[in-house]
Amino acid sequence: MIFENMDKIVFAGDSVTDMGSAQPVGDQMFDNLGQSYVRRIDNLLGAVYPERYIRIINSGISGNTSRDLLARWERDVLRFDPQWVSICIGINDVWRQFDIPTAPEYACTPEEYRANLTAMLDSLKGRVKGAFLMTPWYMEPNKTDFMRARMEEYVNICRELAAQYDFVTLVDVQALFDRYFTVRHSAYIAWDRVHPNQVGATLIAREFLSHCGFDYGHEI
Repeated sequence: MIFENMDKIVFAGDSVTDMGSAQPVGDQMFDNLGQSYVRRIDNLLGAVYPERYIRIINSGISGNTSRDLLARWERDVLRFDPQWVSICIGINDVWRQFDIPTAPEYACTPEEYRANLTAMLDSLKGRVKGAFLMTPWYMEPNKTDFMRARMEEYVNICRELAAQYDFVTLVDVQALFDRYFTVRHSAYIAWDRVHPNQVGATLIAREFLSHCGFDYGHEI
């Protein structure tokens, strides 16, 4: 597995990363990590690799756009000097275009989204072992749905950026849900098609760890 003893991993994002974590940053004490995929990842690492002490930090804040995350990047990500950083942002960049279309200043255009992510990734060059770029998602199988089609633009930006940086691994969560919804309805995961329940959080955690050399059969 790629994570080594005493590595620090910061998970930066919005509400789907946050999910009740301590603010502005949740660490591993008590329930400070919240109940998102971050908690599931921490649980699996601790259960399967108990000999490796890996510090997990949840830097998700509900409602954040990529603009908001970039504004707090130094405080909530870089100051921890992590070995690994995961970025999961973009849902609100798109969502605000649809739930409050009369206030475009709350959303982020694709151009701004790309610029914000680029700034984050550039800041990590040479200072981390690696980074993960998790695509935003909308749990709608109908790709002609207005918000689903718009989200695909942001997902593609993540795919393109991940290909441009040799230290970045793409975690394509939208593709994961697209596959899952060929079998089960999206309501099984999230009624609002955005915030995953515990099944959804587990799916995301499993997809993330599939890119990390995680071995469920690892022997202590």
